[in-house]
Amino acid sequence: MRIVSLVPSWTEYIVDLGLASCLVGRTKFCVRAGEYPENIPIIGGTKRIHLDHIERLQPDIVIASKEENTREDVEACSAFTEVLITDVRTVESAFATIVTIGEVLERKDAGVAWRSKIEEAWGKARPISVSAIYAIWQNPFMVAGHDTYIHAVMNWWGIGNAAPSDAVGRYPELNQDCLAEMTGAPVMLSSEPYPFAPKHCEYFTSIGLRPLLVDGEAFSWYGSRMLHAVDYLRDMSITLSELPELD
Repeated sequence: MRIVSLVPSWTEYIVDLGLASCLVGRTKFCVRAGEYPENIPIIGGTKRIHLDHIERLQPDIVIASKEENTREDVEACSAFTEVLITDVRTVESAFATIVTIGEVLERKDAGVAWRSKIEEAWGKARPISVSAIYAIWQNPFMVAGHDTYIHAVMNWWGIGNAAPSDAVGRYPELNQDCLAEMTGAPVMLSSEPYPFAPKHCEYFTSIGLRPLLVDGEAFSWYGSRMLHAVDYLRDMSITLSELPELD
């Protein structure tokens, strides 16, 4: 089977299903693509793929995502090969899609085993003990809204989403007036898609927020990364609650 993956987290999962040798194409963001990712051709980014390159690779299937890939690209791929479109917005749908991909890629038993391991490690959803904003972009300042997988992961591990529930869009922009109303709130600065760094913490502190740099893969990747991120996510609500108060 020849597989092209347009989704970084599913690329890692495909490798963990034992199908690294079947990957014939990946995006430049698929950084966890097995022991020798440089041997797998890059077909562009998640939003801008090279369709002619993918077609030349003659894949049997393309793994895509409503969240990360454009409808136009997905429809174009479906003209010359099978496309599996995933849509993960909840933890439960992440569990289910792990099995679905295993079935489609003829690794059903492995997919079921991965789901079982992850479900056991994640356990039951925790009660909310602290709330925070989850930033994904700097200019304009954008955050994870309430209809996102990131929101679902936060809630599962006991972190409430402090983004306004009536904000427009799944990843709303928050202006200065809105941020001013959140003085003292923790703000998680994700490592992706925007690479927040220590220099950004100074700015958010200056406007009255309590910043914390966080691993974006832990909060936004599904598949086998869910198992690898358990310890990190388990401790995050404690880390947030222990952020020092502003002077």
